[in-house]
Amino acid sequence: MRTYNEKMSIYHGMVSTLTVNTTANYIPIFSMAILGATNYQVGLISSIPPLVTLLMTIPAAILLNKAVEQKKLVAFSVLTARLVFMLLIFIAYIPQSIASWALLALIALMSIPNTLANMGWQALIGNIIEDRRRGQFFSDRNRLLAIIGLISTLTIGIIMRDATNSIFAYQLLFSMAFCFGLLEVYFLLKHEEGEPVQKKERNRAMNWAIFKDTNYVRFLFVALLFNFGWQMAWGLFNIYNVRYAEATIFWISMFSAANMLAQIFSFPLWRKWSEKYGNMRVFVWVAFGMAVAPFAMALSTNLVYLTLMSVQSGLFVSGTILILFNLLLENSPKENRTYCITSYNVLLAIIAFIAPQIGIWLLETYTMTVAMNISTVVRLAGAFGFLYVWMKNRKIAVLR
Repeated sequence: MRTYNEKMSIYHGMVSTLTVNTTANYIPIFSMAILGATNYQVGLISSIPPLVTLLMTIPAAILLNKAVEQKKLVAFSVLTARLVFMLLIFIAYIPQSIASWALLALIALMSIPNTLANMGWQALIGNIIEDRRRGQFFSDRNRLLAIIGLISTLTIGIIMRDATNSIFAYQLLFSMAFCFGLLEVYFLLKHEEGEPVQKKERNRAMNWAIFKDTNYVRFLFVALLFNFGWQMAWGLFNIYNVRYAEATIFWISMFSAANMLAQIFSFPLWRKWSEKYGNMRVFVWVAFGMAVAPFAMALSTNLVYLTLMSVQSGLFVSGTILILFNLLLENSPKENRTYCITSYNVLLAIIAFIAPQIGIWLLETYTMTVAMNISTVVRLAGAFGFLYVWMKNRKIAVLR
């Protein structure tokens, strides 16, 4: 039986998924097909949001700590971010020489309230969903939202299959995203937040002692290495699909739908295996599966083949989403867990900004195949790193 807040969270998640699915998959192809963006600019689409997140983390934390009702601050941030979609509607009428840069400027602008909204939502949901219900609830919620994402993506792909070069098609998508954003605000405000927690003392901004914990540092290094290899291919995938495989809106939608379909079926499996064998042991296999994707994708530009590769990717992306954060919690000392999570997120934001740019630089300097293969090599290094950490932890447990 779902609680009231759980229902509101699910409704909010549904419209939030619709907002993302009507924009995120199509902004890169919009930038190339309509605005004439360069490879470097396409790479910045992936890099700018984490850079803004990095710069906004501390200001956002201060605002959230001062907020009497977090849900109102989160809702206002979401509304501000969604208003940017209305500006995107008119960007195609700007001279093409500056249109792509204007798009990047709007993405950066939108990322400011998005950072506050994401951090606030995590804090809000952590306070209103009971600990004992959280694991099962989020597993069910993620699976349901993946189904909503699948249906919406298939619908967009089928209806707009011949509209890849139509300015109106993208304007319609941005308008729909704004409307879904208004529903996001409505369902956020419907949450019952309860009484604000009174803070008795002011904690230090940072506790550097966490970097003396060898277990945490070992995990941190390997996780950042894996994320570097993972994220350096994000911009490459967009460019490969549109410029090399010449995928239309329909096929971009099919890739995304195939990925989400695989996630829907694999979420319960990864949860079952991680509970049975342990998070670290299972994630080793997830990391190796993730490593295959860039190499395999670069083997062909056949659109059906790339759809199958999206299925393969989705199978392991779901494991990454489900397990990696749990591993962070497991490897963070309990007494300093908040500092560990904050440090991880800040360093991850740095990686998320740099990695896609390295990927684009490799593409421009060498070839797409070389860039994809290097991404695979870095991911493999991360996978072997997780294997080392698992063996090390196992050895320590035996000695104890």
